[in-house]
Amino acid sequence: MTSFQVDDEQVGQRLDVVLADVLETSRNQVVARLSAGEITVDGRVVAKQHRLRVGERVQVRAPEVAQASPVPPLPPIRYQDEHLVVVAKPPGLVVHPGAGHRDDTLVQALEAAGIPLAPAGGAERPGIVHRLDRDTSGLLIVACTDTAHERLVAALAAREIDRRYLAVVIGEPTNARGRIEAPIGRDPASRTRFGVVADGKPAVTRYVTWGSGTVGGELRATVSLVVCTLETGRTHQIRVHLAAIGHPVVGDATYGSRPAIAAALGAGRPLLHAASLRFTHPVTGQRIDLDEPPPDDLVAACAQVGITTPAVLDGER
Repeated sequence: MTSFQVDDEQVGQRLDVVLADVLETSRNQVVARLSAGEITVDGRVVAKQHRLRVGERVQVRAPEVAQASPVPPLPPIRYQDEHLVVVAKPPGLVVHPGAGHRDDTLVQALEAAGIPLAPAGGAERPGIVHRLDRDTSGLLIVACTDTAHERLVAALAAREIDRRYLAVVIGEPTNARGRIEAPIGRDPASRTRFGVVADGKPAVTRYVTWGSGTVGGELRATVSLVVCTLETGRTHQIRVHLAAIGHPVVGDATYGSRPAIAAALGAGRPLLHAASLRFTHPVTGQRIDLDEPPPDDLVAACAQVGITTPAVLDGER
């Protein structure tokens, strides 16, 4: 705790000005600590513009240290060498630190396991080549060296990494297969959402309908399992594109999915899964083909409406 009595030079000055000098910090930081009740004058919480009087005692208690979130367990590793690692990310795991998630991400899990991460990804995203949304499950590539990171990012840009996803969607697409080409950018009505906007970045998703079924009971709603192939990698791309053609991902309240259908199918998240990766190793040239069977919640939702989920996506039907 810092404590001092107002001296002759400080009399008449504003509290925030004096404290910024005493604590060697910014006035914004002082105001934040005043708002948190960490600073008192003669035992009272006062406003930042309080003019100090002779003899008053200012006390500044140490800020409470936020408890660090526990490091999550390391997800299953599907491929690993000194250049890169491919993990099977579970739903609910955030990929890299950001607002609200500092210590409980995939990056921390990898670091805690002693897996080196390429600095080229940046301080917040070391090793991250591409990302999956928090609630999306499946295969994710992480670079261990800057060389691997640079070449993998280039391969993504050149569309040389084949990424396929399984998505359970509302309704049945009119066309059994299709190509959605629509630019994606920030939704002007909500900065936390993305949407198809005229000045967005080019985005292309191909899809094939794997099967369809009907939710029983009073809903009598059709749902389908579709296989999506990314030609580009925009944020929320599959979710935005499928919603744009009228078939939002089941459980995706952000982009218009019906809560009643999600509840009926036991979907506590958007039912989207990164099911396969096909790419050439950026250093050795080896061909890497990986498949990750869908998690139990997606399998159970499909089974409920009579759709059999594929374990391997060796073709697009």
